[in-house]
Amino acid sequence: MTGAKLKTLLLCSLGAFALAGCGGADNVASPGEGAFPPNNGGGTGNNGGTGTLPPGTPAADCPTGFANVGTVANGTLRACQLPQKITGALLVPLRAGTIYAISGRVDVGDDRGADPNNPKAGTVQSVLTIEAGVRLYGSGGLDYINVQRGNQIFAEGTASNPIVFTSRSNVDGNSGADLIGQWGGIVIAGRAPIASCPAGTTPPNINCVATFEGGVSLYGGNSPADNSGRLRYIQIRYPGFEIQPNRELNGLTLLGVGSATTIDHIQVHNSSDDGIEFFGGTVNLKHVVITGADDDSLDTDEGWRGGIQFAVLRQRANGGDRVFEESSAGVQASLNSQPKIANYTAIGSGRTGAGDIQVLNTGTGGRFINGIHTSANTATACLDVDDTSTVAAAPRWDSVVLACSTAFRNDSGVDGAGAAALFNAGTNNSSTHTSTLSGFVNGSNEAGRVATDPKTIYSFFDTVTYIGAVRDANDTWWSGWTCGLATGSSC
Repeated sequence: MTGAKLKTLLLCSLGAFALAGCGGADNVASPGEGAFPPNNGGGTGNNGGTGTLPPGTPAADCPTGFANVGTVANGTLRACQLPQKITGALLVPLRAGTIYAISGRVDVGDDRGADPNNPKAGTVQSVLTIEAGVRLYGSGGLDYINVQRGNQIFAEGTASNPIVFTSRSNVDGNSGADLIGQWGGIVIAGRAPIASCPAGTTPPNINCVATFEGGVSLYGGNSPADNSGRLRYIQIRYPGFEIQPNRELNGLTLLGVGSATTIDHIQVHNSSDDGIEFFGGTVNLKHVVITGADDDSLDTDEGWRGGIQFAVLRQRANGGDRVFEESSAGVQASLNSQPKIANYTAIGSGRTGAGDIQVLNTGTGGRFINGIHTSANTATACLDVDDTSTVAAAPRWDSVVLACSTAFRNDSGVDGAGAAALFNAGTNNSSTHTSTLSGFVNGSNEAGRVATDPKTIYSFFDTVTYIGAVRDANDTWWSGWTCGLATGSSC
């Protein structure tokens, strides 16, 4: 992280008054596209709801279990603060004139240990449930939700009524292409296998456990089907923060999260670090949108062996590094990272000094299917394979097209010819594609490509007959619940 970037993060995390200078005010009124119109359309929830209020009227009080911390959004919304620790069950209800504040680290339960059959003494499973349409905010970089191992979060919005996690500045009317690092984000820890193990231990193993950045969470175990809950139809706006030197919170951080967890229709917008970062685990995702990350859109490490299908990954013009940073960080081959990603559209940053679209290193493998790599940045390559241990791990591409000035990075790890040979070992690939994307929607050149059925490679995937994330203008899985993606939409 550069000094200029850290300075920006610090300035943009000091609270609502300092944040006012960190972005513009190009808001629009749709709940799915833009900032925060007053939410007074009703919605009584299940915990002391307030019924329908006149537009712009804050609720008079807060539900039981939440602290009343005043009003925000020019006095139009009652701010109800989550407790610092959630023990047992807590429901965050949709209520007219109400928004919820995240202050400091909000722990969902205590760490319950690596063994689900023998949880730590004195702990109880805790569950945070958030109703569709609820909006929550943090005021600074150290405000974040931290779901501890063995506990769960159920945050399920709908296509027309997503759940929005954002910043106080955004609530008060600020947005903009380069507004980042306003609050911490969401961290979820699970008991699925990871590759960080004690000396002499071969993963997967229940003793393979690690500590997350800053020592806030233990994660890992040997429960591949561990269940940390459900996230559906979610926006995570303006998150990410460096809590210690070289230790960052991402938009969504997944630590040893298991395959019984559901993550579907989720957007991370303008994270100051990565959009989503995986530290091991087996969790799968569908319908992912990552816009404007200031580092990598997707970062995979510590033996993640899940999959993602249908992903729009777009770096912003003035920020961002790589779209994919895929590593194993020197772990044993028995549990190296094996990401599986299908039907994705990866659009690189225009920033001077931005990284390549996809970088694989330190022995990561994986399968990449029906993908589009594109960048207008003449200094950016579409694919960089960094070392011979990655070649040995045999990552494979099928029905992937590269549309960059430089297809393969020619560097000292694995040269361009070596990367090309690895890429060309797959089927139906092209390193000389001419993009006809309309934004992120396929055009005629993309429609003409032969697709690979991803379900034959990984059972979690759906069968499709096209490359890329969005088949054509009639393919609208991304519409309504996202922000800042379509032309004219802002967050």
